[in-house]
Amino acid sequence: MDEPTGTVLFTTVGRPYFGFDVFSLDLASGRERRLTDGLSINFNAQFASAGGEDGEDDPEAVVFVSDRTGCPRVYLARSGSSQPEPLPSAPGSLFHDRPVLRNGRLYFISAHEDPSKPFASWSALYSADLEGTQFARLTPYGSADYSPAVSRSGKFVAVASYGSRPWGGEFHALNTDIVVFRESDPTERVVVAEGGGWPTWSGDSIVYFHRRAEDGWWSIFRVEFEFPSDADFSGFPLAPTRITPPGVHCFTPAAMPGSNKFAVATRRRGKSYRHIEIFDAGSESFVPVTEPVNPNFHHYNPFASRGSRYIGYHRFRGESTQGESRVPNLDPIASPIKGLRMLRLNGSFPSFSADGELIAFNHDFEASVNGGVKIVRSDGSRRWTVIKDRTAFYNSWSPTEKNVIYTSIGPIFDSPKATVQIARLEFDLSGPEGGVKCDVKVLTREDTGNNAFPSCSPDGKWLVFRSGRTGHKNLYAVDAVNGEFGGGIRQLTDGPWIDTMPSWSPNGDLIAFSSNRHNPDNVNAFSIYLIKPDGSGLRRVHVAGPEGSPEVDRERINHVCFSRDGEWLLFTANLGGVTAEPVSWPNQFQPYGELYVVRLDGSGLQRLTWNGFENGTPAWHSSDDVSPSDLRSGISEDWDGDKLRGQFEEPLWISCDI
Repeated sequence: MDEPTGTVLFTTVGRPYFGFDVFSLDLASGRERRLTDGLSINFNAQFASAGGEDGEDDPEAVVFVSDRTGCPRVYLARSGSSQPEPLPSAPGSLFHDRPVLRNGRLYFISAHEDPSKPFASWSALYSADLEGTQFARLTPYGSADYSPAVSRSGKFVAVASYGSRPWGGEFHALNTDIVVFRESDPTERVVVAEGGGWPTWSGDSIVYFHRRAEDGWWSIFRVEFEFPSDADFSGFPLAPTRITPPGVHCFTPAAMPGSNKFAVATRRRGKSYRHIEIFDAGSESFVPVTEPVNPNFHHYNPFASRGSRYIGYHRFRGESTQGESRVPNLDPIASPIKGLRMLRLNGSFPSFSADGELIAFNHDFEASVNGGVKIVRSDGSRRWTVIKDRTAFYNSWSPTEKNVIYTSIGPIFDSPKATVQIARLEFDLSGPEGGVKCDVKVLTREDTGNNAFPSCSPDGKWLVFRSGRTGHKNLYAVDAVNGEFGGGIRQLTDGPWIDTMPSWSPNGDLIAFSSNRHNPDNVNAFSIYLIKPDGSGLRRVHVAGPEGSPEVDRERINHVCFSRDGEWLLFTANLGGVTAEPVSWPNQFQPYGELYVVRLDGSGLQRLTWNGFENGTPAWHSSDDVSPSDLRSGISEDWDGDKLRGQFEEPLWISCDI
């Protein structure tokens, strides 16, 4: 059986609107300067220390992560250079994070080695020389590490680590420990503190880190120790000291060498933005850094220069700053499979037209809930609004009618009895001055509850969808033209569980869907099921492990669809755990959501995406004839895409109402 081919289109929550650049602030003059060039998103930087412990860093030289080539890679921005320099990357890796340059060696997180077990993060720490000739894995195989910090002397490394423990499904506060080891011998690791993340060194014997305290406030803690010279770790882990007070959330600390101070990102009551402040542990006081300069921007993940004169961070670059100022409709993404092309959509729930020339999708840019249904050319160059000012989710393009799209209108994630209707949209894109004429025909009765997620059969005659009309969310099929009003309806599944997000196979013999029927009491335990259109032949596709294994009941799989040859299933899942610390990013509802493909018998599982975001709502088409350069050509002054305004939210699960 051949490898999967074609084009995969998907969405990433919030990512298109970040517009991050790296900045530094001179604490002496109060001057802020941008250190990256405004292309793509640039984040998680550190000053590029030349070596040694004394002196001051070049305030314009940083190592940072950028998405500019379709995946997160490490770059070096040098003082006086207009173009950043790509630094060595781990062979085959499509994810790099948290770089540190110390004594001529680069340290970074990569996620290119499969841990060979489900629900374990792929993230691990590596180091490389700047010529890219020597690579070393510093994380033991079978373990997962995040957020590395190298001591100022370069002798010691600290990480937030799961060790060999599996990921427990949490993401608000990861259950990682603070682990320290000598750079010269990464095999001797000691847990210096249980429960914490994002370590930062002050000298070689003090580590600060963040943790959600028992009172609910994210706070900074400290441990002080001498690393044992005789490998006697009997006194560890230590009881850390809480440094920042309750009443303010403090995350992602950066120690300021030679002092009891550290920079920290904060969230305060009555404030709408995350800001950088300096906390003086001696006087137990905060000093604002970014709020006086940019009061209405979020600021993330501070870093400090060796002389503590400069504080760096990343933030939205601003609407008036040079650089990319518009959000592309479609953005090329690096693919791990040679014949499979991947595109990120500025929108959600895409569906290709039969010829692959157009894409229907839902767009939330213009409305607080949802901006209706739009269509974009598959080269990203033109966009139309089909319906607006209506809450529409999930789309299915008729395989037999070029100007017909099916969607669901209403609050689809509400209760089974909420009024949500399946609608047939018949439209004409050739209206005057680019206008769109659209006829909306409702196919379900108003009193039948929550009807959503339509998928059209290959012959264009039937729709399969999820309905809550019995009080449970099960699958039904209805006439694609007349709906319930003369065409008839039949129930495919029945039971006190959730069957949802169905997708018809290309030859019409199967319907794939997500369901928690194997564990109805768990509303998150979704797996892939297949059923024939007449309701027979139901079977589960076991992805995380064989039938009966404990791993399969931890699957959270959604957004299933078929390849055009019907041999593969594409979906989003939690199988790879969490790739980066979620508290360091804007809001992600499910930051463990990554894309995978698998054959219909559960074999051949392959991961497609790696990042700290939620990826989902994929669509798959056989066409792969649009080049990335064609997509970028649509970004011009008269292009009808969205203006980049930095519209994203802080994590909704971080509350100041404690």
